[in-house]
Amino acid sequence: MRVIVLSSGSKGNTTYVETETTRILIDIGNSCKYVKERLNELNIDPKSIDGILITHTHKDHIKGLEVFCKQYDTKVFCTEKMYKYINYIKNYEFIEKNHFEIGDFEIKVIKTSHDTEDSNGYIVSSNERSLVYITDTGYINQKYFDCLSNHEVYILESNHDIEMLNNGPYPYELRKRIYGDKGHLSNIDCSKYLANFIGDKTRCVMLAHLSEENNDPNIAYKTLKEKLESSNKCVENIIIAKQNEVTEFVEV
Repeated sequence: MRVIVLSSGSKGNTTYVETETTRILIDIGNSCKYVKERLNELNIDPKSIDGILITHTHKDHIKGLEVFCKQYDTKVFCTEKMYKYINYIKNYEFIEKNHFEIGDFEIKVIKTSHDTEDSNGYIVSSNERSLVYITDTGYINQKYFDCLSNHEVYILESNHDIEMLNNGPYPYELRKRIYGDKGHLSNIDCSKYLANFIGDKTRCVMLAHLSEENNDPNIAYKTLKEKLESSNKCVENIIIAKQNEVTEFVEV
């Protein structure tokens, strides 16, 4: 299994995951043009995408969805509540169970807490390899801790530095939304969760959805490293996913 983040941040989020036989996108929050160009640069034919997993329907996660699906008729996997906001999609399948399959991927649904009608994170598994994808949530419910433990790859939101947010330009009501249980994970929140989840199998962590106004990649990285060291946890590869930049491919 290989994964690469094509873009991550408040202006657009798109991630690509593949095995030898199945290719999926998690969200398509950048323009269709951007996504096509990045895929083509990686020698991936956009027509070969087997499915698109939607986490939620905020613009930075579905911006390119309509045009991409019109061009390629790619099947979209979403909940019935999400579909109310993307009902222009003709080829779709409702997520009705906590587990389902796309080709040789097994997908487990992690319900997240965000200020939208419905939102999901996902555990994507194939051939005993797995990745966790969770962004845009105010917290992670403890009932998921066991199933979120000891995966090979984590793509987890590290949205803001609390001090930068407090001292930044955002008005109080917006800051209150970001802090809240239906907002976003801070660097500290993200680091605490990862220190809990990371296990012997973990090979890579990608810090995702960093705010360009209220975070700094160096601070996010330092916060995680210090928390992992104090928790006697170790991961060999930490990647900061950025807006409109492609990460390296991670293979497990």
